[in-house]
Amino acid sequence: MLPWSAELAGRIDEHVFDSELLAGNPLGDPRERPLLVYTPPGYDDEPDRRYPSVYVIQGYTGQVTMWRNRTAFRQPFTETADAVFASSEAPPAVVVYVDAWTAYGGSQFVDSPGTGRYHSYLCEEVVPWVDAHYRTDNTAAKRAIMGKSSGGFGAMITPMLRPDLFGALATHAGDSLYEYCYIPEFPVAVRHLRKYDGDIMSWWDDFRSRVAFTKPEDMSLVALLGVAACFSATADGTPELPFDPRTGVLRPDTWRRWLDWDPVRMVPRYADALRSLHSIWIDAGDADDFYLDVGAAGFRSALLAVGVREDAIRYEIFGGTHAAIDYRYPMALAWLCNRMALPRAFWPRPPFAYRPGPASGVHLRRSGLTIRSWRPRCPSLSCLKSSTTPPASGRRRSTSCWRKRARKGGWLARNTRMWCSTPREATSSCGAGTRSSRAGSWAPCSASRAGRCSTASTRTS
Repeated sequence: MLPWSAELAGRIDEHVFDSELLAGNPLGDPRERPLLVYTPPGYDDEPDRRYPSVYVIQGYTGQVTMWRNRTAFRQPFTETADAVFASSEAPPAVVVYVDAWTAYGGSQFVDSPGTGRYHSYLCEEVVPWVDAHYRTDNTAAKRAIMGKSSGGFGAMITPMLRPDLFGALATHAGDSLYEYCYIPEFPVAVRHLRKYDGDIMSWWDDFRSRVAFTKPEDMSLVALLGVAACFSATADGTPELPFDPRTGVLRPDTWRRWLDWDPVRMVPRYADALRSLHSIWIDAGDADDFYLDVGAAGFRSALLAVGVREDAIRYEIFGGTHAAIDYRYPMALAWLCNRMALPRAFWPRPPFAYRPGPASGVHLRRSGLTIRSWRPRCPSLSCLKSSTTPPASGRRRSTSCWRKRARKGGWLARNTRMWCSTPREATSSCGAGTRSSRAGSWAPCSASRAGRCSTASTRTS
């Protein structure tokens, strides 16, 4: 492995992006930002082809050019990502490296009066610009976002807020379960702030007057100040700490503002958005310094609790800490690109909801996807309607008679509740005998009751 840059099979285009939304931001940070766009091998050879895209966002104190940084015996992500496509480990994709640095060290990829409109900058400016200037597939299902630490946090919340833009995500040790990843740092900060009379802005003035990170308190306090600017700034942009800097006592109202941005706690509020995602990668080291392995487990558990299908999630707690986990990035990139390349029929789908359909069959609604033309092979099932609750006068029966598979596989529905729904004399025969239901009455279909109906066919659209 060479200790200097290698030639890429694809190409990285370097742009300077002039953001209107970042103009006049509270910290006076530049509105012009570097933007790196990677195009895969063969991009120029197929002028009519459209590609999925993956947006890569950085951790706290990171900025976009750091993706090219080299460490001993390891390649930077720009090279390992290129190797994913050069080796055909994954289908080709456009990879976009977005800068969201601030004077405090980061933006958490949210809109805040303390830092600026970085969420809007990403979603309303960068994404449309990339789609306009590169041959990307501009559907949400073909667009993913990934990042580590604060970037992992951004990767978790951005699809929650904008499921119309992103259909997949990968989070590496993303900030979550704030009582574990943030609160343990608060008493440390209280001790550090004693020498500044409890005033974090006094420390900030000192920090900017000298070489950075030359005092033991620097790393702890810069992260605290920056996150406070993102989550709990006052209307005039002043960062407000979530605890008393002299006593360490939590300030409930301010701390609540932080908890409102905890991805684990956000899941129930954005359940519909999360159920619409087809692929979610979650990982963290089992000895993460900020207990983000615990946060990862909590995030996965919250997703399952709101109905995100388990086969949509790739979850792993691996051996490692919070540092030096960059070798995980190309693994997630390859997984996302392979998932986005699957036909829609293969994607996991959230549990469906039922609504009555016409006499010829049943219409099922599943998070915006409608299954049409459900034509049962067994004539007895033409009088059935499926529902999650029985009609007022009906008797509910649990049956495994009706089985429906997507034409190309991926899920199976069983044990549906069924009733005869035709308000007329309905007869059913399926080799299980014949049964009649009185006009206007509700009764279990004999075929479903006997469990001898043939498998139904389906077509998705």
